[in-house]
Amino acid sequence: MATEKNTEKEKGTERRKRFMLDEEEIPRYWYNIQADMVNKPMPPLNPATKQPLKAEDLYPIFAEELCRQELNDTAAWIEIPEEVREMYKFYRSTPLVRAYGLEKALGTPAHIYFKNESVSPIGSHKINSALPNSNPCSSR
Repeated sequence: MATEKNTEKEKGTERRKRFMLDEEEIPRYWYNIQADMVNKPMPPLNPATKQPLKAEDLYPIFAEELCRQELNDTAAWIEIPEEVREMYKFYRSTPLVRAYGLEKALGTPAHIYFKNESVSPIGSHKINSALPNSNPCSSR
């Protein structure tokens, strides 16, 4: 269960503000939104043939598994390799923060959350991309 890092007092009750995932809760799958899209985006074109790009077209540049994932528009869930999940334990996760002030300012009943990337000096987008991209490359 996510651990509580901060709470706020309001009307005599405590509200949870920051949420951190325990190691056991690190996701096991990436979500691929293209699989669930009714109107899928146009496929990228091979610049040489002007035909839809195939995974094989990218093999000279990228690891095969990354090519298959990049062009996959049918699988909604892509398993995160165990090696990557183990590496994530060192670098993730950044806190998920409930934006109570924004909710109040907007007058919305919706719960709004944001990831606090200020706690990661390199920014999570870099490490979150580098780890899974380097894993298949290292086994090439």
